[in-house]
Amino acid sequence: MIRVVAAVVLALGLLTGCSGADEPAADQTPTATPTSTPEPTPAEPAPRPDVGACYDLAYDEAIAPTSDRKAVPCKTEHTAQTVHVGQLDTVVDGHLVAVDSERVQRQVASSCPEQMAAFVGGTAEDLELSMLSAVWFSPTVEESDGGQNWYRCEVVALAGRQQLSPLKASMKGILATQEGRDSFGMCGTDRPGTQGFERVPCARDSSWRAISTVDVPAGRNGTWPGAEAAKAADGDTCKDAVRDEADDPLKFTWSYEWPTKKQWQAGQHHGFCWAPTS
Repeated sequence: MIRVVAAVVLALGLLTGCSGADEPAADQTPTATPTSTPEPTPAEPAPRPDVGACYDLAYDEAIAPTSDRKAVPCKTEHTAQTVHVGQLDTVVDGHLVAVDSERVQRQVASSCPEQMAAFVGGTAEDLELSMLSAVWFSPTVEESDGGQNWYRCEVVALAGRQQLSPLKASMKGILATQEGRDSFGMCGTDRPGTQGFERVPCARDSSWRAISTVDVPAGRNGTWPGAEAAKAADGDTCKDAVRDEADDPLKFTWSYEWPTKKQWQAGQHHGFCWAPTS
């Protein structure tokens, strides 16, 4: 999963008040009359982002800490859609904490994947078998100091290595439809584990598809169980799943892909059952 802590740049120009007097003419005597300094007019904060708004982000922009991209019409090409706008909790025991603090960022990192899942619909396994992922943006420290305290959750679709896929005009409920699962499902350019394998959306050219998942239980104290245990978690689950969908239940090919330690620690506590598409 891509994890992004970014910010939409807001128009928070800080106006500085100036005071002064004109130089007196040669035949004039300056008076001691005091002059008042006008109060500076505070800049209007930018409005909160809108749920459903679309953005055309490149991969590097999606993983950058900040973003100054403006929303684009969702009917035009775009790679991200806002699924939720929430309120940051930046007060702990009566004290303000920084927007980039671990506590605040944990709040966003916990909320956005759940909000994205609810927005795109389908089952938990439908989401695991898709190329969809959640990214999120929160104000910069300066913007937070200026009063901004919202965060924005986005849905994006990976299109391969360091590349985002164009999205539909609306991604709401997309995984509740067969068309959506076929477009954004997880497919492969070759058999998993081979040199030519790359994960791509099923809308692209591919020869394998992830059809189900296998839970990989944690090891002692909830830690990474180890490669052997992750591999053994499959049993005959994948073989049986692929057989059920094969044209010939006596002659079929299947593959099981278990998570690496890095993937498991990042939250992927499942492996994938793969079947050739032709």
